[in-house]
Amino acid sequence: MSFIVIIPARFESSRLPGKPLKEINGYPMIEWTWKQTQKSGAERIIIATESLEVQTVCQAFGAEVCLTGSHHQSGTERIAEVIEKTGLLDTDIIVNVQGDEPMLPPELIHQVAEGLQANEFISMATLCESIDSVETVFDPHAVKVSRNLNNLAINFSRAPLPWSRDTFLKESKTLPENWAYKRHIGLYAYRAGFVKQYVAWPECDLEQVEKLEQLRVLWHGDSILVLDAFCDAGVGVDTQEDLEIVRKLLA
Repeated sequence: MSFIVIIPARFESSRLPGKPLKEINGYPMIEWTWKQTQKSGAERIIIATESLEVQTVCQAFGAEVCLTGSHHQSGTERIAEVIEKTGLLDTDIIVNVQGDEPMLPPELIHQVAEGLQANEFISMATLCESIDSVETVFDPHAVKVSRNLNNLAINFSRAPLPWSRDTFLKESKTLPENWAYKRHIGLYAYRAGFVKQYVAWPECDLEQVEKLEQLRVLWHGDSILVLDAFCDAGVGVDTQEDLEIVRKLLA
């Protein structure tokens, strides 16, 4: 199986400025992520950034880098520019690995690419994992996903959806016995041709409200395959607190 990994690495993160270059035990975060993708079986790995500083650091440790504009609103939009600049074929399978995932197992990168390849009529593939605490269900930073019988996404939300009427109205909230909540893992696979279609669509209302770019796909009637991850996805870095946790885990 052939696939290409593109790693969007935006320097001007709102919650953690300079995030790709944050040091983790002697190496920048983006290098940890890049090294994980090298073990995935990808035929090519490209780091996409708007920052000359990030470009310089990444080239120093041997990565291929594509310098992009600073105007992009999402990682997928940044990837579209890379596709155009590098002349990738419409049929090429692209895996979008976020630059702030230094612990992401390479097995999951391969899994999402394989899932897309096995379903030629599906526009996008992604992963999810089980939620085992009611606190996570109510955490807006944990994106919940609902699927149909064919593992196709019905909805993504930061809210506790679906709402468990019988358990969430109680003073002491617990997980319902009749529904297994799933947390979305922000790892995507799509074909290069679909990425071009995606960026041609305007930002949809749901996407603007939830700040979740994958909702644009459902809004326009395309399907997203959501597979159960083979293993734990590790800890991503959104905040300084996350960074400290990852530093300890990777020590």
